[in-house]
Amino acid sequence: MTANKDNLSDQLPTFSYPPAWAPSEGDGGQRSLDLEERIALRRVAGLSTELEDVGEVEYRQLRLERVVLVGVWTDGTVEDADNSLAELALLAETAGSQVLDAFSQRRGKPDPATYIGGGKVDYLASVVASTGADTVICDGELSPSQLRNLEDRTKVKVVDRTALILDIFAQHARSKEGKAQVELAQLEYLKQRLRGWGGNLSRQVGGRVGVQGGGIGGRGPGETKLETDRRRITARMAKLRRELAHMKTARVTKKAERVRREVPAVVIAGYTNAGKSSLLNRITGASVLVENALFATLDPTTRRTTTPDGRVYTLSDTVGFVRHLPHQLVEAFRSTLEEVAEADLVLHVVDGSHPDPEGQIAAVREVFGEIGAGGVPELIVVNKADVADPLVLTRLRAREPHAVVVSARTGAGLDELAAALEADLPRPSVEVDLLVPYARGDLLNKVHQHGEVVTLEHTGDGSRLRARVNPGLAGELAPYAFDGAGAAPA
Repeated sequence: MTANKDNLSDQLPTFSYPPAWAPSEGDGGQRSLDLEERIALRRVAGLSTELEDVGEVEYRQLRLERVVLVGVWTDGTVEDADNSLAELALLAETAGSQVLDAFSQRRGKPDPATYIGGGKVDYLASVVASTGADTVICDGELSPSQLRNLEDRTKVKVVDRTALILDIFAQHARSKEGKAQVELAQLEYLKQRLRGWGGNLSRQVGGRVGVQGGGIGGRGPGETKLETDRRRITARMAKLRRELAHMKTARVTKKAERVRREVPAVVIAGYTNAGKSSLLNRITGASVLVENALFATLDPTTRRTTTPDGRVYTLSDTVGFVRHLPHQLVEAFRSTLEEVAEADLVLHVVDGSHPDPEGQIAAVREVFGEIGAGGVPELIVVNKADVADPLVLTRLRAREPHAVVVSARTGAGLDELAAALEADLPRPSVEVDLLVPYARGDLLNKVHQHGEVVTLEHTGDGSRLRARVNPGLAGELAPYAFDGAGAAPA
């Protein structure tokens, strides 16, 4: 099977690509596109899925979709375009596909009718036919007309980046809330892309009495199938929103309890597959699913842990982000993403071994802005230091001064991360001077858990301590304020 695939690749024509374009010096910075570069469809090498150690019978059981990737490169560098298609290939493989080939075309903007231009669609159709592909995945969000025109010309299913990400979310959702959020996003996407064929478009009421409520007053054009489907989708979306509102109540109740106890909240956020769940497991000793796949975590996980100086805080794992995260997903997961906006600190995890970590940081911060989390204190955590290029790590440290470099796999750098996290957590605002009787050891324990002990001395009258605590605890400790008399209240 592998040999046949290689032979097909050898038979495909190759395309040379002109040097990267650059703005001319005399046009005031206007970007000019060379005609030959504009019409070229460039093959991106090295993006075919390798199926090593998989026999023919096993392959048939897997039933992987055979896909061809297509991207339109409108700005940036060649490396940016290749990184975008490489990420699309990982998304396709996560969804359960075998990538046969990948192409990108340099254009000023995507073609409004066929995305890559009418002339190149014929070549794409020939590649699909020669490779035996059954799906084309486009690196962008396509309009309904673009999807329809490409499917008519290539004779196979066409999927855009948004639909691909929604499909991955649908596969990975586990909790009831996660499944409802994904379904809501899928329906929002599908609602604008409904279509029908032939007589199915018309739902006319018939001529005989008793048939579908027919008879006098029952005849007419009726409701088309598209109208019926759209109405049902709208009703289903309304029901899902009501269910999500009810599910949110339990999460809000738990959060209110944490706020009442004034427990600081730390959220782990970042690009998908950057190692967020691995970091949560390392810090808290949790057993959250860790998988080398995009969007392995969709359902948020919260664990309670302590800083090296004994202060209690909660640490939450969240869904990963990605470039051009579909707007439907941001809206559907808004209730979950509110955890990031309302946190006291965000651990922004970055994959140090990724070809474009700076692009990951920019994409995540863009989502932060969409959900109102741009003002939350942020600590950059560069993960996978054990496999990252040291020059890249040095570059990231220079670009992000408030950053630590760790390896969740080996444990390197976790002590530095713990110290940085302890320093960035909000500190209690009220200073107290107390003499607590030994019979009230529970209060002393609360000070250790929820406050910051400055000095502690055990005397004959009780425990004398100076500490910083939150206002709520300060009120509870008020009867034990030290007044210099030397005796602790009973």
